[in-house]
Amino acid sequence: MKKIFGIKLGGLHHKILALVLVFLLALIGVFTGVSLYQGKQLSNVVRTADTDQQNAIRNVSGDIMHSVVGDAMTKTNALQAYIADDMFLDLKTDVATLQSLATGLLEHKDGFLPYTVFPPNKANEGKLSAQVLCEQGVNYKKSAYLGTVAHMSDTMIAMCSNSEYLSNCFIGLSDGTLLCIDDRPTEKFDENGKIMPFPVRERPWYKLAAEMGELCFTGIEKDTYTDNIGVECVAPVYLKGKLVGVVGCDLFLNAMEEYVGKSSNENGGICVINNEGQVIFAPKNNSVFKVETSDMADDLRESDNDELAEFVDSALSDRTQLTIVNAEDKEYYMAGAPMNTVGWAVISFIEKDLTEKPAQMLLTEYDKINSDATARFDEGAGNSKKTTIIMISVIFILGIIGALVVAGKIVRPIERMTRRICEINGKDLDFDMEDTYKTGDEIQVLAETLTTLSKRTREYISEITRITAEKERIGAELNVATRIQADMLPTIFPAFPGRSEFDIYASMTPAKEVGGDFYDFFFLDDDHLAMVMADVSGKGVPAALFMVIAKTLIKNCALSGEYSPSKILAKVNDQLCEGNDAELFVTVWLAIIDISTGKGMAANAGHEHPAVRRKNGKFELVKYRHSPAVATVSGMTFMEHGFELNHGDTLFVYTDGVPEATNGNDQLFGTDRMLEALNRCKENNTHDLLCNVKEAVDSFVGDAPKFDDLTMLGFTYYGKEEK
Repeated sequence: MKKIFGIKLGGLHHKILALVLVFLLALIGVFTGVSLYQGKQLSNVVRTADTDQQNAIRNVSGDIMHSVVGDAMTKTNALQAYIADDMFLDLKTDVATLQSLATGLLEHKDGFLPYTVFPPNKANEGKLSAQVLCEQGVNYKKSAYLGTVAHMSDTMIAMCSNSEYLSNCFIGLSDGTLLCIDDRPTEKFDENGKIMPFPVRERPWYKLAAEMGELCFTGIEKDTYTDNIGVECVAPVYLKGKLVGVVGCDLFLNAMEEYVGKSSNENGGICVINNEGQVIFAPKNNSVFKVETSDMADDLRESDNDELAEFVDSALSDRTQLTIVNAEDKEYYMAGAPMNTVGWAVISFIEKDLTEKPAQMLLTEYDKINSDATARFDEGAGNSKKTTIIMISVIFILGIIGALVVAGKIVRPIERMTRRICEINGKDLDFDMEDTYKTGDEIQVLAETLTTLSKRTREYISEITRITAEKERIGAELNVATRIQADMLPTIFPAFPGRSEFDIYASMTPAKEVGGDFYDFFFLDDDHLAMVMADVSGKGVPAALFMVIAKTLIKNCALSGEYSPSKILAKVNDQLCEGNDAELFVTVWLAIIDISTGKGMAANAGHEHPAVRRKNGKFELVKYRHSPAVATVSGMTFMEHGFELNHGDTLFVYTDGVPEATNGNDQLFGTDRMLEALNRCKENNTHDLLCNVKEAVDSFVGDAPKFDDLTMLGFTYYGKEEK
């Protein structure tokens, strides 16, 4: 053996050296292979996570934006339509009140001294006052009706003063005279200081009311004396079947036009569609909804764009969900809600691409961050290789150990992260940041991203849980309210087991959880039975609360010893008018019948006509003049009339939920179908009678939503004769 540099060639040193060299070469090879494999695996994990995260960001962001935009647009649009429709409904109520008041005054014309009114006086500028105008050649002092309807002056002034919507109100008479209430008398004078003639019977609102014969709204018009745009709600006034005048109120829409204009932006806004499908208000710079004059405007329901036509048609009839509509080569999110009182609709729209920009910006920013992180990783990997080569050359064993340690640090966090992700299930959604993941590279970025995603998921589930619990609480409270309301009505039948002189049965089915209809019957003494059928304006909880008050007041007043239905309603009317800021009212049919004779008195305050079937006959409506609804105007008197029931006669009273039940084709059930259903029941069994009507209404309505309460009462009189 030769000895070179202290190493014996072919000896033990050579074998040890050879063994070490083989071991080191094998170790280097294994380390190199493991490093390459681990690097590839790491790259695959990062790429997979990057793709998954991008898809998650895109999907989650898209879903959240669609949900947020849909919820915000539909709710906001519905609220805007509700507020606008409430304004028109108030106007309609005011005009109906004026129509009823004018009719009552003219019917009792001989009982009033003429009330003096004067032409416009410039001194009253800025002050609400009653003014008389007339057509060319007409002398208002010779008017046969003006002095009578002028008694409405104070009421009309009070109505305008207390309304935030009304600009004026008026009554035009068939003799060419006009009584109007406003605060702009100077506009009635020409440049010479003379009062300008006013062509009453030539005005579009007068002709429309005369033609329609009922309360109606005009189209959008410019005011006679100002440049303000608005609509007019008008109603004809008849005396003995002859048209003697038209009452009405003006509603300026400048505020609505200004509000729609302010909603303008390059990607969407708000518009208003009338009942002809024409755009009446829209942002000026939008490319979808164009405002044209009424003679040039197109009916969007007949547009060549089928999607837009179908959406507009839906919005005019019912509240829509968030809908994607293609228009002008773009996709728009749209939501619509109707203003039922005038038949218009409010539509909100926004370009769909605008809602997707946040998600795209988030993806762009994420790609930038990920690219920077990848570049830093690649640069670090290259430096690591150089360092490894140098360390292997200088300190072979330490380099190998160091490489193994580094490899272990790379693999362990990924394995720990993978195991934790596999452990996540429905009950355990926590992914917390641990020291193991704090590597300062893409692994730490991935761990932080998963931690944030886990936190957001838990928060989302917590919020959903809270909302669900709140919905369940509200539902439970409404169920309690439904039971309380049902318990307030007589529901035990037979109601008077010891009385054989009559048979009575009633039912109430609310359209919502709680309703505004109610019925009642109770003995005032041993021989007098009171029966009540009533319908509160509005629906839901407010109507139910008003119903409780009205029912209690009517019963208490009747039980106090007052046997006159008209006086009972007069007292209750005054009590309900006090503090009625919500302006609710209730239609009431109240009757008191003498059980021993079958004779009775009834008062009808704006309620439906009752139906009567004489023994062995058919049901027919009993029509007579109504009084106004209760709680409209204090100090009102109510008419009453007498009636008589004989042995075997049956009385049927109901709320407007029966004749106004609507099917999917917007057809009303009507009184003819109601009488047909009543007459199909041949037996004098009030329970079967009401069930027969209820089945007929349900069959007619089908799957269409129910918008009103369904309340009925049947009463069969036998007198002293046995059933």
